[in-house]
Amino acid sequence: MIVAATYPVASDLTSGSADNGPVSITAGPRPTGRLAALAGPASSLAAGAAVLALVALVDPNEPGHYPTCPFLALTGHWCPGCGTLRSMHAVTQGDVADAAGFNLLALASLPVLAVIWLRWARRSWLGAPRARELPTKWLWVLVVLAVGFGVVRNLPFGAALAP
Repeated sequence: MIVAATYPVASDLTSGSADNGPVSITAGPRPTGRLAALAGPASSLAAGAAVLALVALVDPNEPGHYPTCPFLALTGHWCPGCGTLRSMHAVTQGDVADAAGFNLLALASLPVLAVIWLRWARRSWLGAPRARELPTKWLWVLVVLAVGFGVVRNLPFGAALAP
């Protein structure tokens, strides 16, 4: 599929020269082939690996390396994401127990994210159509899970979930 668009070019008002007409921009067909199809999954994997490498090298347990959570700074309560950097740092160091102690939700999301990425890469490799949209009820389940985790970790009986 070739998509073409035409855009007018503004006249050069300072020299008084005439308009040279529209400029045509044509987008060619999408790259084909299995390797080209993996560009999205591969670039996402590279970005995630770069972020994990940064967190592995720059210890979030040392003060001043990363900013404080704005929610924690404003309210004094842990948000669902508090402790995620320290959790990922612990994962990169191979300390799963500490990672669970910093943010259990972030640690539990890693296998889910891995499965989602693997399915995306497989669909891309096979040239299969995009996955269908996540039903709204599952988005609500994720929101309730995150908010519930944030609330419980701030209650006395959920203190074990606090970072």
